[in-house]
Amino acid sequence: MRKPTILALTAALASLSAHAKDPALGATTFYTYEAFMSPAQEPGEESETPKPLQKSLGATAPSTPRESRKSRGHGQIRFARDMTRAYVDVQIDGVNPADILMFHIHCGPPGVLGPIVVDLGEFGAFTKTLVDGKFSAELSNKNITFIKDMHGIKPGLPESCPVEPGFAAQTKTLSALDYLARKGVLYFNLHTKAHTYYGEMRGQLYAAQP
Repeated sequence: MRKPTILALTAALASLSAHAKDPALGATTFYTYEAFMSPAQEPGEESETPKPLQKSLGATAPSTPRESRKSRGHGQIRFARDMTRAYVDVQIDGVNPADILMFHIHCGPPGVLGPIVVDLGEFGAFTKTLVDGKFSAELSNKNITFIKDMHGIKPGLPESCPVEPGFAAQTKTLSALDYLARKGVLYFNLHTKAHTYYGEMRGQLYAAQP
């Protein structure tokens, strides 16, 4: 008796027609990643800036040890599932917009300084794009940093990031950026006049918790 029942159930399931989803959902549903930014995630102090870079990247304001800084932030990236657009939304506290020099999305695991993948300064001066501590931007493939002049396998900084270690191909699409986010190797880094090399605060991106 059991075998005919299983066969009947299998036949019933096979008769159900599969339905593809509406393609329009690709632009309105998202994969979301978030980061809570803090100075504690920076891998070093400003005073530890390598000597060859101290002159070109040296801070123009007194630095503060990581444990004493009050700067904090939260940021998220939402990738449309069809990978045509991504949306960045950030809330920053304890930082004067006039002191911000650079704000990037980098590629690298925790504690490692990695290459720039997205330069959020492209969208204008932070005194204008950061309103009440909030920053938002819409990304497409054109916003991903890509170096055309490759010097051997490793390009000069700022550079994009290989989609997979060991391959020379650079990240140049949002789908590749999403792939890196899934692996936990993207991070926000905010640089100020006092903390130009390692940065004011950093936040590693991980899949957002419901």
